[in-house]
Amino acid sequence: MTYESIILASASERRSRLLVQIGVRHEICAQHLDERLQAGELPRDYVERLARAKAAAAVQALGLRADRPVLAADTAVVLGGQVYGKPADAAECVAILSALSGRMHEVMTGLVVQHAGMLHRGFSVSRVRFRAIDAVEARRYWATGEPAGKAGAYAIQGLGAVFVEHIDGSHSGVMGLPLYETAALLDGLGVRRWQQTP
Repeated sequence: MTYESIILASASERRSRLLVQIGVRHEICAQHLDERLQAGELPRDYVERLARAKAAAAVQALGLRADRPVLAADTAVVLGGQVYGKPADAAECVAILSALSGRMHEVMTGLVVQHAGMLHRGFSVSRVRFRAIDAVEARRYWATGEPAGKAGAYAIQGLGAVFVEHIDGSHSGVMGLPLYETAALLDGLGVRRWQQTP
């Protein structure tokens, strides 16, 4: 079977734009869940659990309208086994960027495509090295509004790109949707994209 479009279980404009970039038509069915880390949960387990939960919530919300593959993803910034989430305020933004300053961290994304009772999974991890960032610059960055709502308090596709000294892995994965892994999952389900004619 071939699908002309999918459901994206995310409110992220970045993920939507990345799907557009590879020519995947989609409808958004955003799911807002409790994203707190569970006690003793490993970072990879965390992103994979949240991706599964988002997909399942979208399928349940759509009911019979879930007649196409449902894609969900979750991304975490990880340093020394610690997950750095979205900063709540300037102080937390400064604390996160200070921890990442001058060091290499990991960006993990768990992917799930749910359809016809089947769960298809993907995973991406990239390593990102930051240059040194002082507290003054971190506060100025917070004042731009960009770090709010961003895992790890930065956006590699935006103003935060100036912090990135080196990346080993997927640039789109650091943005929140690794396109190589995403395309492989969707191709396996017969989802049309740019290189396939109707």
